Formats: sequence, structure tokens, C-alpha cells
Amino acid sequence: MMGYYIIGGAVFLLSMFVSNKLKSKFKKYSQIHLKNGMSGAEIAQKMLDDNGITDVKVISVKGQLTDHYNPSNKTVNLSEVVYSERNAAAAAVAAHEVGHAIQHATAYSWLGMRSKLVPVVSIASKYSQYVIMGGIALAAASAFGSTVLLIGIIMYAAGTLFAFVTLP
Repeated sequence: MMGYYIIGGAVFLLSMFVSNKLKSKFKKYSQIHLKNGMSGAEIAQKMLDDNGITDVKVISVKGQLTDHYNPSNKTVNLSEVVYSERNAAAAAVAAHEVGHAIQHATAYSWLGMRSKLVPVVSIASKYSQYVIMGGIALAAASAFGSTVLLIGIIMYAAGTLFAFVTLP
């Protein structure tokens, strides 16, 4: 049982590290203004135009670091700050998301696998903390709790690993 807590703690710490590093980098590069004065939305649209992609829309979505490309409705979804800001962080995030649209337009094979994993990992990330808490609560009462705890740790680790691998 102690091994599960150690593994869970290690995965949690790694996840926190990655999340904090991402937020720190975004904050740092948000202070660097672009000489061309373009917003994230304008950069995204220019990249789409430069690559001859006319069927993808660039839209603004609520939230912080909620940016993503949605291949099912062909939208580059930029968080409000990325959509409107004119700094290096917004440019980098917008370019990254348009990169997925370009991959989609050129039938890049790994994008298909990533797109299929997104819903599964999204659900795992959303509910893993509840499964972990349930496993801890059940562990005191039965051996079944250890299994539930392990499943929760695996779900959390999958979300962390997916973010870590796809972030670059």
C-alpha cells in the first residue's frame, strides 16, 4: 500500500512541476512584446493563409491555457489572452495550435493517434482525483481499495504523461 502512495506522490509532483513550468514560461514570455505588433489571432490566421488552409477558423475560447486545435470542426481555439495579446507567449501558443491544423491538412499520421487519445485522457484527467480519493477511503475497509487507488494513479499518470509528451 505504501508503494501506491509513493507512486501517486511522484506522479502528482511531476504533474505539478510540468504545470508550474508551463505557467512560468508563459508568464515570462508574455512580457516580451512583438515587433510586428500582431495578436495571437492574427498570427494564427496568417500561418493558415501562408499554408493555403482556408477551411479552418480561428476563434476565441474562455479560460487560461485552454488553447487547442479541434480537427472535427476545423477550428483553432485560442484562449482569450492568446487570441488578443501581442507578445511572444501568445505568438508561440497560436503557432503551436496552427501547427496541428497544418498537420491535419497534410494528413500527418501521429495527429490521428493523438486526436483519438484526447477524449480518453481528458476523462481520465478529470476523474482521476476522485478515483484516487475513493481508493484511499476504500483501502481502509478492503483490499479492493488498493485496486481502485492504483487505477486512479494510472489515470492521473496517463494524463500527466500525455501532457508531457504532447506539450513540445
